[in-house]
Amino acid sequence: MQLSNRKKVIEQKPMTFSERIYFPAIIRGLRITLRHFFKKIPTVKYPEEIRPYSKNFRGQHSLKRDEEGRERCTACGLCALSCPAEAITMTAAERKKGEEHLYREEKYASVYEINMLRCIFCGLCEEACPKEAIYLDGPHVTADYLRKDFIYGKDKLVEPKFDITKLKS
Repeated sequence: MQLSNRKKVIEQKPMTFSERIYFPAIIRGLRITLRHFFKKIPTVKYPEEIRPYSKNFRGQHSLKRDEEGRERCTACGLCALSCPAEAITMTAAERKKGEEHLYREEKYASVYEINMLRCIFCGLCEEACPKEAIYLDGPHVTADYLRKDFIYGKDKLVEPKFDITKLKS
């Protein structure tokens, strides 16, 4: 096999005087600048203003409680296994002797953390949970300055405990 030594020559037409001084390019650039200068500013002044979210926005994670105010999570780990971003970490623990009668399950999640910087809000953790303990229905994700503030523990995820006696009266 022989490679041909043919070279393709591209002819370039000579530039006119106005093209040599870049005058048309400058005019086009100024026209684009002026067109964008008078457009409405899309900036949202957060946190005073909150941008409208899409109808498809799921929200932030929240760990639910059952009808009696107990945490539903039994630390089975299915949510952590189903997370494609590996954002969920948990540590399971067993209840102490004498506490078993207060809870349905003998296991619970002593540590439950979600790294919001890794989370892609796909909702697979919500679908994998057999106890319906985790939902993506909370408020929007807040802005923080430090990376450690984006690791949400049980203090931020568990919904507040309510008094069932107040509901019955």
